[in-house]
Amino acid sequence: MLIDLTGKRILVTGASRGIGLAIANALESSGATVARHATKLNDKAIEGAFLTADFSKPENAAILFDDAVKMLGGLDVLINNAGIAVESDPQAEDDLWIQEWDKTLAVNLTSAAVLCKKAVALFREQSGGTIINITSRAAFRGDTEEYLAYAASKGGLVALTRSIARACGKDNITAFNIAPGFVYTDMAKQFFDKYGSDFGTNDLSLNELTKPEDVSGMVVFLASGKAKHATGATIDMNAGSYVH
Repeated sequence: MLIDLTGKRILVTGASRGIGLAIANALESSGATVARHATKLNDKAIEGAFLTADFSKPENAAILFDDAVKMLGGLDVLINNAGIAVESDPQAEDDLWIQEWDKTLAVNLTSAAVLCKKAVALFREQSGGTIINITSRAAFRGDTEEYLAYAASKGGLVALTRSIARACGKDNITAFNIAPGFVYTDMAKQFFDKYGSDFGTNDLSLNELTKPEDVSGMVVFLASGKAKHATGATIDMNAGSYVH
């Protein structure tokens, strides 16, 4: 164990698969106590290990936060990882396009903001804490026309994180962005299935696609408090495909 997180109480959203699962596992391997969130569970065998909340209704995020704090007996680190990428036809009827836009922002930005708001209030009471938001390179370089809402939501999350870092640092609250590109997960696979395997790898400067474990290692480091003076920073984790 290179970094000891013993005593840290951490909430990870979107922790049932992909990046979130790797993050939760890495944190627990480093000694942290983790509350894992999932939108829904298909495997009844693991149901008791997760807190469930549908973030398309942001009020559920507030309930989840309170449940996690109760479960853990407090909170030291919040990790907003849950997110969706809805493909929206630019030629779709306005009502449908707006519906898909609103759902994406509700899950990716508004629910994350609710969790951040509640975390900041709690961290002020207990003299500090850390927020780590999983954003995207799309926040900086943009995305395709079908994923305008995704890029916009991630851009908003970046600004939210930086604002918390600037506004709350005197309260010993730090906040960080991690901005992956394509990561080898089920979510990325839908793009490869549609556009081909080269779609996510052609612009990499490294020889392989980023894995969830590449992201989780950075989360463990940031959660340790060893990078306090990098508060507000965005860590690019996209195999050199976009460096802002």
